[in-house]
Amino acid sequence: MAIRVLWRSKLPIITSRILQSLINPLSKSSTPTKIQNPICVIGENQLLRSDLRCYHDGRPRGSLWRGKKMVGKEAIFVVLGLKRCRDDVEKLDKFIKTHVLRLLKVDMVAVLVELQRQAEVSLALKIFMIIQKQDWYKSDVYLYKDLIIALANSKKMDEAMEVWESMKKENLFPDSQTYTEVIRGFLKYGSPADAMNVYEDMKNSPDPPEELPFRILLKGLLPHPILRNKVKQDFEEIFSERHVYDLPEEIFGVR
Repeated sequence: MAIRVLWRSKLPIITSRILQSLINPLSKSSTPTKIQNPICVIGENQLLRSDLRCYHDGRPRGSLWRGKKMVGKEAIFVVLGLKRCRDDVEKLDKFIKTHVLRLLKVDMVAVLVELQRQAEVSLALKIFMIIQKQDWYKSDVYLYKDLIIALANSKKMDEAMEVWESMKKENLFPDSQTYTEVIRGFLKYGSPADAMNVYEDMKNSPDPPEELPFRILLKGLLPHPILRNKVKQDFEEIFSERHVYDLPEEIFGVR
């Protein structure tokens, strides 16, 4: 009976080896027969198992949803749903009521971060406004900072300044990186006057100024020498040991 079962098994090579060992028993002086599977190489110190598989059997090795460790299945599902419904206001509002509002704090913040990472800033702004209405919400300068930088990098300067004013109402102050990105955004996509307004706000900040925002302004205001000279004077007063590179046209008074 056992021989018949082995004969019908799916491993004909192993079956033939076992049958041969049953028919011709090993002598004491003979070396043990090594059973090898041509599909899978088995080490000498490993035990042969009939259920050993050396191929992928279709079962997932891990979570297929997670692009990052901090983003769970619920957050990814909501992100995909928001992107799918973003062009239809009615469907978007319904999706927010049925899926977004029931998220936990961790998942809702993860949705915000993932939308910012994918440059879906309009959806990120909507999620941020929803977070502000939650009972667990507390003023966090880092949430504001990441959203403002994402909006500035996406040329959404009006929305960035709205978030900026909302941050100031909560008595939060941006750091040097936030000032730098907003100033750079206004110089590229906005107006130099708005960049100078942010610059004046930076000068009144309780944190000590850093060199990078000044450098960005000095480079971006080259077409506007009057505004640039004002920033240059402030830079030389604050960073007296540093030097500002001037173009030859400015050095020799050529316009």
